[in-house]
Amino acid sequence: MGVKIFRNGKIFTSNREMLYAESFIAEDGIITWIGKEADMPRVEGEVVDLKGKRVIPGFVDTHMHPVILADCAQKISCLPPSVNSIEELAEVIKKEAENKEEGQWIQGWGYDEEKFAEHRAPTRWDLDKGTAELPVELLRSCSHVRSVNSKALELAGITKDTPDPPGGEIDRDEKGEPTGILRENARHLVGEILPEKSRKQVVDSIVDLGQLMLSQGIVAVTDMGNIDSVDYYEYYEEAASKGFKQDIAMYYIWDLIRKNPDFKWSKERADKSRQIHMNGIKLIADGSVGGRTAWMSRPYKGSEDEYGISVCSDEEIDSAMEFCKKNKCQLSFHAMGMRTIDRIIGRTYDEEPWTEGLPHIRLEHVTDPSEDAIKKAAEKKIAFATQSIFMYSEIESYLNNLGEEWLKKTYPIQHIIDSGVKIALSTDAPATSWAVPSDPFPNIKCAVTRYAYDGTDCGRDNCIDIETAIQMYTREGAEIAGFEKLGQLKEGYKASFAVLSEDILNVPGSMIDKVFVEQTYMNGDCVYARD
Repeated sequence: MGVKIFRNGKIFTSNREMLYAESFIAEDGIITWIGKEADMPRVEGEVVDLKGKRVIPGFVDTHMHPVILADCAQKISCLPPSVNSIEELAEVIKKEAENKEEGQWIQGWGYDEEKFAEHRAPTRWDLDKGTAELPVELLRSCSHVRSVNSKALELAGITKDTPDPPGGEIDRDEKGEPTGILRENARHLVGEILPEKSRKQVVDSIVDLGQLMLSQGIVAVTDMGNIDSVDYYEYYEEAASKGFKQDIAMYYIWDLIRKNPDFKWSKERADKSRQIHMNGIKLIADGSVGGRTAWMSRPYKGSEDEYGISVCSDEEIDSAMEFCKKNKCQLSFHAMGMRTIDRIIGRTYDEEPWTEGLPHIRLEHVTDPSEDAIKKAAEKKIAFATQSIFMYSEIESYLNNLGEEWLKKTYPIQHIIDSGVKIALSTDAPATSWAVPSDPFPNIKCAVTRYAYDGTDCGRDNCIDIETAIQMYTREGAEIAGFEKLGQLKEGYKASFAVLSEDILNVPGSMIDKVFVEQTYMNGDCVYARD
C-alpha cells in the first residue's frame, strides 16, 4: 500500500482528545500522523486531495442483521410507495403467484400495519385473496411478527388446537381460529419450515449488500443474530473472498443454539483481529413497540391490561451468562420495554465483568428505560445500542401504541449520555419501516432533531448535537462491539473513512438526510466513489 498523504480536508476524527484535523498520513492503511496541515511532517508518498470536504470516520453500525437485510432484496417489499394497503398487497401477491410453481413460497418483508390504509395487520384471509394455493409468509418491519396465509398455517401444522409456544402468541379470532398473525416465538413455527436458500444465493446477496453499505460509508457492522439456526460464519468468509469488505462481529441467538450439540465457541474465530469474528450471544427478552409486544411497565394505549410479552425465562438468562463467562464473550439482550430493561439489569447487576476490550453486557434498543436502570447500567458499565430511526420511520405505530406523551419520553439518548452510560446509534436494519433501512443519515437526523419523518415532535428535550451523533455512530459503536482500530481517525487506527457531499456539521438538522457519501476509504484505499 505504501504511504498516502491525505490533505486539505475538514476532518472530524471522533477522537476525544482531538476532534478536528485537516490532514493525515497513512502507511500501509494505518494512520501514522494526523493534525493541522501546517504541522505535517515531510514524507514522500501519494498525495490525496480531500478538496475541502467534510471527512468522518467510517460508520460502525453496531446493531444490524445483514443476512436478513440481504435476503429482503429478493422478497416483496410491503412498504410505501410499493404497497400502501392490504388490498394492494393482495394484488402484488397474486401477480407474484403467477410466476411461481406449485409448492413454492411467496415471501415479503417490512410491513407496518399503521402504514396500510386499513391500519391493521394482514390476516390469513387477506393473504388468501392473493393466493390460497401457495404458502405466503410476510415478516413485519420489526422482525418479531409474521403474517401468513392459510396454506402456510396448514404446512406448519398450526390449527385451532395448537397451543401458544412459550414466549409467543398465535393470534386467534372470536372462534379461536388462528388469524395467521404469529407473534414473537410463535413466528418460529413457520420459520422452521421456510425453504432454505442455497449457499451461493446467500453469499452473493451478502456481497451485493456490502457494496450498498460502502456507498453509505459503513465500514463495520455487527450481525445481531438471525431467525434461523444456521451459522453464517463461513458464508461471510466466502463473501469476503468475493469482495465483501466490511468487518463483521457475529452474535448468536441463544434460543436457537443453546441446545445444538454441534455449536461450539471457537477462540480462533473469536479473534477480533479477523475481518469476520464471533463476538457474543444474544437473548431476545421482549418484542417491539410496533407489534405491541415490548414488555412495558404500563399498558399500551387503548388497553388496560396489554403490557407486551416477556420472551425468555430466568433459566435462559442464567445459562446464557454462564456460557458467556466461560467463553469470555459478550452477552447482548434485546430489551425495549421498561419492565424488560429493569428485569435484565436487575438479573445481571451482581455479575463482575468477564470480557476484555468491550462491555461484558449490552442492551439493544432500550426504548423506555427507568431511572434506576440507567443509573445501574452506568455503575456496572453496561452498554446500550439504540435506534432513533424507529421513532422517525414508525411514528404511526408509536403514536397509536404509546400516545404522544409517552412517545416523547422514549429513547432518552441525551439523558442516558449525561448519566454516564456508553451508548451507540445503529439501525437494526432491516427491522424498521424505511425503504433503505441501512442508511445512517435519517437515523442521525432524528437523533439530532427529534422529529419523525412526518414532522411529529418526538421529545426535543433529548436532542443530541451532530458531533455527538457521529461519535455514537463511529467511536462508540466500535468500542461497544470491540472492533479494533476502527471508529476514530487517530494514530494507530485504520484509515477507514467517508468523504461527504456536504458539511454535515453545519447543515440545518432538517437537511441531514440529504447528505450522502461521495467516497468511502478502507485501510487507505478508495473502495467506493459516487458516479
